[in-house]
Amino acid sequence: MKKTILISSAAALLIASGIAIAAPGGGGGKGWMRADANNDNQITRAEMTAALEQRWTKMDVNQDGQISKSDREARRAQRFTEMDTNGDGGVSQAEMEAYRATRKSERFARADVDGDGKLSQEEMQNMRGKRGGKGWGKRGGKGKRGGMMKRADTNGDQMISKAEFQAAAMARFNKADANGDGIVTAEERQAAREARRGARNKRGG
Repeated sequence: MKKTILISSAAALLIASGIAIAAPGGGGGKGWMRADANNDNQITRAEMTAALEQRWTKMDVNQDGQISKSDREARRAQRFTEMDTNGDGGVSQAEMEAYRATRKSERFARADVDGDGKLSQEEMQNMRGKRGGKGWGKRGGKGKRGGMMKRADTNGDQMISKAEFQAAAMARFNKADANGDGIVTAEERQAAREARRGARNKRGG
């Protein structure tokens, strides 16, 4: 029971941080497009490695080299502090709305690659891809990512090490990279999605 709770906490932290170890999987296979640094609609091994490094730094809040329940609690405290701008120990409606508005503005700025103050059709498509195909909406559920987190914990110590995190993510990258050229294209992502969908349907049947 304790391990299940811990893994669920770690999975929730990964989702909140923006990139799950699912990388090409999970929410329709698009979530890992956040790694597409140059917005060319494909992911190189170098881009994925860099994105994982950045994400790990963000997720390992207490910098102990592990993802655990304590990181999730620290992340919650950190987010609360960011919202509580006047430091009175409570988050007002105005503070919450301001926090959300800031986050949306930051997302818009990241999506507006050419900095012209508006999003082109291509920029909109890239933005949706990097948010798991959900635009400005909420992120997907925890179940699939929780299962992936369990598989990532290869030594069963109820924590996810950096090595385990990277290995699980890169294993999915390698599986999607059908021709082994170190680049996952849109076509390879689509093929990987269809393969996972077929496997799920087979198990369900």
